[in-house]
Amino acid sequence: MAGPARSMVDVLLSQASRQPEKVAFRFLATGDCDGEVQEWTYGRLGRRARAIGGYLQERGLAGSRAVLLYPPGLEFIGAYLGCLSAAVVAVPGLPPQGRSQNHRALRRVRRMIADADAEVILGTKQIIAGLGAMSEHLPELDAALCIATEDIPDEAGDSWRACDLAPDSVAFLQYTSGSTTAPRGVMVTHGNLMDNQRILSQGMGHTPETVEEWGGELYVSWLPVYHDLGLIAPVLNNLYMGGTSTLFSPLHFLQQPERWLTAISRYRAHTSGGPNFAYELCLRDATPALLDRLDLSRWRVALNAAEPVRATTLRRFADTFAAAGFRPEALHPGYGLAEATLMVSGGPVGREPRTAGRPGSGAPSGGGAGGELVSCGPPGAGLTVVIADGERQLECAEGEIGEVWVAGESVTDGYWRNVRATREVFQAALKDGRGGFLRTGDLGFMRDGELYVTGRLKDLLVIDGRNHYPQDLELSAETAHPAIRPGCIAAFSVEDGTGGEHPVVVAETTATTAARCAEVEAAVRGAVGEAHGLSLRQVVLIRPGTIPKTSSGKIQRKACRAAYAEGTLAAAEAAAEPPSAAGPMS
Repeated sequence: MAGPARSMVDVLLSQASRQPEKVAFRFLATGDCDGEVQEWTYGRLGRRARAIGGYLQERGLAGSRAVLLYPPGLEFIGAYLGCLSAAVVAVPGLPPQGRSQNHRALRRVRRMIADADAEVILGTKQIIAGLGAMSEHLPELDAALCIATEDIPDEAGDSWRACDLAPDSVAFLQYTSGSTTAPRGVMVTHGNLMDNQRILSQGMGHTPETVEEWGGELYVSWLPVYHDLGLIAPVLNNLYMGGTSTLFSPLHFLQQPERWLTAISRYRAHTSGGPNFAYELCLRDATPALLDRLDLSRWRVALNAAEPVRATTLRRFADTFAAAGFRPEALHPGYGLAEATLMVSGGPVGREPRTAGRPGSGAPSGGGAGGELVSCGPPGAGLTVVIADGERQLECAEGEIGEVWVAGESVTDGYWRNVRATREVFQAALKDGRGGFLRTGDLGFMRDGELYVTGRLKDLLVIDGRNHYPQDLELSAETAHPAIRPGCIAAFSVEDGTGGEHPVVVAETTATTAARCAEVEAAVRGAVGEAHGLSLRQVVLIRPGTIPKTSSGKIQRKACRAAYAEGTLAAAEAAAEPPSAAGPMS
């Protein structure tokens, strides 16, 4: 983007002035292209951001933290940018709604409000009213100002005054999903945001010429905007580039995955993406009738990130949707994390993803369920990625697995009010004098300048002196039997009391009879034994929808292991074992 913009507020003001009538965001209220469609132009987005910003400024809230609790929709974007424009630190959150998620979301919201020391809660009228009704469960609200942003008139923007937003000023706190630790507030500065927007744009081929060639239709996204992937790319990168982004609810996607592809086809967007499981869901719905009515020929960047990227998924998706004009070179695996704002590596655009065998596995490229890894592309321009032996503080040789360390202007300042964790995670150094690295906690290796991620350091299973990656065991279990629910499996190890470790697989199943559960268990044991040479201590089959996950849908292996140890997993209705088998064997 042209111009000396120092912050996303500068970007917004520029876009609102330059193209006030252009649609910035459209929201499919029902998830369907032929349903209700809400649209905000850049002019309206600028007015709402100034109004909310002015309202917050008038109350002397600059420098405070504001928790944003919104259902899917456009109000969140106005509130987020309103906070930034008033120098209020935005804290995106998930509102506690719905019976099944209510307890978990309520607990997370309480933790966020307390940890961020939030003075303000922003939301829709419905959300704010709902919070009031559960005030006895949210004592943190007593000290916070609750504001329904729809009630703020545009005229409040008349009092807005531009703030001096320095590059090192904190723009927002992105709370981590908590897949291996308690959620932490990552301090993302205005400088971090601007640097990562540059990296994202270059990495996905987003140029002014691209935006013009695609008629402005840059993104389609159902990703939750309170998480980094759904916020930094389809919302902020769209704003950065001055395009149009079509958004809809994650729930509407999960109800009918074909809505995602239908929206890409209808609006002919350049970029869209999601975690690997989203592509798998689409493959399950890929009927001939659907393929006939889709046109995916304009989809040039199909981002696959936020969880392990599976080579088999990429190939099946490309093969299946070729009939709808999808190009295999559009597949765009990427790697990123909140601590680096978002994007670390990806692409390159216009080239089919590379694959490689896992080092030391003996598996060639293209072989084995767990042996084939997908390249997440080269590091973004300006970022340094090294694979490190953390204990020896040495850089690993090419092709050697170690921890992924990252340095650059996109790497954030650390965790909010957590000096110890910040020091441990953000200040790594090598013996050769290079320092300032972020320890990602992910394992991987470099080959031909591209990053391959192999798993999480904390999730690694060490059985009889050999390393095993849980996602490899989970993939073997998932494909072992059709009654196993994809993406709903956790593999971990437990101690046997003598210092040894033994593997356990917990899997959601649709099986409801003892005989069927016994069949599923045998299939899982056989698949894991054949692919990995492991004898599972136990296969625990549990009811659908009960495996512990983060708010972004990642498996919480640590929580699952704890529930296993406590015997609190929800065993399948008529499992072959008695309910006590949901805990560790003696």
